[in-house]
Amino acid sequence: CPPARPVRRSRGFERRRLPTITYLQTDGSRRHVFVRPGMSLVEAALRFDIPGIDAKCRGNCACVTCHVHIADAWSELLGRPGPMEQSMLDFAEDVDAASRLACQVRVTEACEGMIVTVPATQHTPGL
Repeated sequence: CPPARPVRRSRGFERRRLPTITYLQTDGSRRHVFVRPGMSLVEAALRFDIPGIDAKCRGNCACVTCHVHIADAWSELLGRPGPMEQSMLDFAEDVDAASRLACQVRVTEACEGMIVTVPATQHTPGL
């Protein structure tokens, strides 16, 4: 179970909880992180030092070293990959219907409980 969730305080009286995103490694280990809405999954991965997400292009959709798998249950909320992301996924290994580039997925409060699976390898020819 993840620890108690921090509360984000705004200037008004509204209090919002930060969504918990779980990064699942191929060895079965999990990292639960609290992510500020508006951040991309790759920004969160870099901030919390998630193993297996290199993000060599630093989130500019110019490599595939932030390739992840996100369960189909989240696809309606997240939408499908755009043309540029889909084009880049052609260079990734183990691509399937759940494949996304973490730099292209923005976290919202509705992402609470999302599980992001990190593939065993990240590879971009020439990088």
